[in-house]
This record gives sequence, C-alpha cells and structure tokens, in this order.
Amino acid sequence: MKIAVVGTGYVGLVTGTCFAETGNHVTCVDIDVKKVEKLKNGIIPIYEPGLDVLFERNIKQERLVFTTDLVEGIKGAKIIFLALPTPPGEDGSADLQYVLKVAHDLGPILEDYAVIVDKSTVPVGTADRVRDAIAKGAKVPFDVVSNPEFLREGVAVEDFMKPDRVVIGSSSERANKIMETLYAPLVRQGNPVIFMDEKSAELTKYAANSFLATKITFMNEIANLCEKLGADVDAVRRGIGTDSRIGKRFLFAGIGYGGSCFPKDVQALAKSSKDAAYDFKILTAVMDTNNTQKTKLIDKIKAYFKGDLKGKTIAVWGLAFKPYTDDIREAPSLANIESLIAEGVKINAYDPEAMENVKTLLGDKIALCENEYDALEGADALLIVTEWPVFRTPDFERVASKLKNKVIFDGRNLYDVNAMSETGFTYYSIGRKTING
Repeated sequence: MKIAVVGTGYVGLVTGTCFAETGNHVTCVDIDVKKVEKLKNGIIPIYEPGLDVLFERNIKQERLVFTTDLVEGIKGAKIIFLALPTPPGEDGSADLQYVLKVAHDLGPILEDYAVIVDKSTVPVGTADRVRDAIAKGAKVPFDVVSNPEFLREGVAVEDFMKPDRVVIGSSSERANKIMETLYAPLVRQGNPVIFMDEKSAELTKYAANSFLATKITFMNEIANLCEKLGADVDAVRRGIGTDSRIGKRFLFAGIGYGGSCFPKDVQALAKSSKDAAYDFKILTAVMDTNNTQKTKLIDKIKAYFKGDLKGKTIAVWGLAFKPYTDDIREAPSLANIESLIAEGVKINAYDPEAMENVKTLLGDKIALCENEYDALEGADALLIVTEWPVFRTPDFERVASKLKNKVIFDGRNLYDVNAMSETGFTYYSIGRKTING
C-alpha cells in the first residue's frame, strides 16, 4: 500500500518508518528543507532506541522516502497521515493551525479517493474541522479518520510494532476496511483494533494520558504524605500495586512527569472541559500538584545548606524528561536548574542523550560534562533528576571522593534506603526516610 505521512517529528517519523517495515511504500513530507535533506542522507533528528535499524533498512530498500513537496508526497497514496505539531496555547488549548493548514492544502490536490488520518493528538471535533477544510477544495471523495498514537518515548518502536490496541475513529465502512488491512500485520497476536466514532477516538487519547498523569500524581501525593507520617512510599507502592484492579505501573514516586504528551494532553483536556462548561476538578489538581512536585527537592537542598546556596555547585544527573530519550520538553530538570540558578548556584550536568538539546536551550548557563563523574568534580551536592540505568549502580566511593559534601538528593528513588545508610552519605529521596551520613 502507498502511504504518505505529513510531518516528520517524533510521531511522524516513527509512524512512517514502522509502516515501511511492514512492506508499505511510505513518503514522508515536511516543510523543513534542512531536516528533509538530513533524513535523505540517513541522519535521524531524534534519539529513539531501535529506530535507526528500521530507518536504514527501509531507506536502502527504497520503501521510505522524503520530500518537501506535498503534491509529490501524496501522489498515489491511499492513506495520508497528518502527524503535525499541536502545541499548547497560553490557555492550554491545542493549536490546530498546522493540521488545518495541511487539510486546506490537501483538498485541491487530491486526485483519487484517500483516507486522511489524524495521527496527531487533537481535541474532540477536529476530524469534523479537517473534513470541512478538505471539502472546500476537494473534487474527489475522501474520508477522515481519527487514529491516535499511544507511543511511549524510549520504547516507541516496540509500541508501534506490537500495539496493546489500535483505536480507529471513523464513520466510513470503506475507511475502516482500509485501516484494518493496514494494521493487520501488527495485531496478528490478537490485540484488538477498536472501531468507534471520531469524537470518541479523539477523547480516548486525552483520557488515557490524563488518567496516567493522574495515577503518577496521586502516587506523588502519597509520597508527600509518607514523609509527613513517617511511612515508606516504596512499601505502599508494593502494597497497592499487587492489587490487580490498580496494577504495578505508573506508581513510582518522584519529582513529577514531563515530556511532550502528559503536560500538553492534561492541559488540553482541561481546556476542552472548560469550553464544554464542565469543571474537571481532578485535572486542575493534577496540574497544580505536578508543577509543585517538580521542584520538591529544592526546599530540601536549601535546608541542607541552611538557606545559603549562593556560590554553591550542584551536580545534576539527568536532563531528559525520562530515560531512553533526548526529549527535554517540560522536563523536571529544567525547572530544578532554573530554581537553582536563581539562587546563585552553578550547575554541572550530565545526560547520556539530551545534552545537545539542553545546550541549544540554555547555552552557557550550565556546564555540560563528559560523563557522570566529571559532573561531580568540586560539586557541593548531587541532584538526580532522570532515572537512566547508568546512574543506578554508581561507584559510591568515587562519588564521595569528588563531592565536597557526601550528600545526594534523589528525585527518582534510585537507591535502597537501608543500603544507603551503610555508605556514609546523607541521602534525601521522595516519600522515604532521610539517611543522615
């Protein structure tokens, strides 16, 4: 099948590459000339484990090609995916200008029937708006489908190739059959393709991410209560996570969620609710709590240094919002760095993948180091922000030899509290007792 994917961001590039891997001919379209040239030359602009192998194989087999020309890109395509940015506006609403602009451009250039698929995360009612925009110039029949993505950064290729479920929002039997054929190679083990109306499909994506964000935030609130009551959040997590009604995932306490999806989608669902004259109180609480949680350890750092942080150096391990990605959008690291710099702190930071993105954003405001131990050199304390595996079993003697003070502020609860008591470190974490070295 011939497919076009408009937009080569995170979702578009993964979508195009993975559909090429199942034997389709995929043309990816983007207006960024420099980006398209890099892609043509085999350079991937994002870090995503496993994507490079599929990308290189399908370019070599000429199943995956790139262009800046929308007319060329969609020529002969039976399915056209819109994988375009929907950034949040100041009021939290999703900005649909890019989606609607392409939809408007598509109408006059469609030469034959095609299924236009909203792959971007969009508010309820977007399929109708896309349909209207295309219809203004279309001379051939077409259908619009909502097919939200459920990709987790760091495991996106696996999520795409082995989806838990595929959600198809469509009112057309013809479009449904085409989409079912497209996804058939990915659901051979019986995972469901769920058909529903377009509005329900659009809401499903927001509901899923908002629920997961709520689950994370609830556990962070439990962690904060644990600190007040002298309980251990890890014990509570194990106690409730073994309940099959709750499950084990998304129950790890920490310094909040970030990334491109959860913050944006919670905001957008809250705005949609407000527009519908519904007060979605839980979402407001989730957003407020998460914003506070991101800098939860700053007060502990201030207390340790008796309120005087000016001139201190803090080593920061982790900049990406989560491991196995270079994405720093809404990353807790940025909120912590901003707070510390405001207190006159110098930052030495290390992250396995995200440092180029941070350098682009912050320039020389912080020092970026070659490895995690270089970041410790002469630092007054260590702050752990991202749970990269490389940080899980450090050489604590080496850490101690480089730090001025044997103190660790762990925003991801990487280390066992009892084991830390034997290292001689003062150790702060989230929702657990403090170890005084």
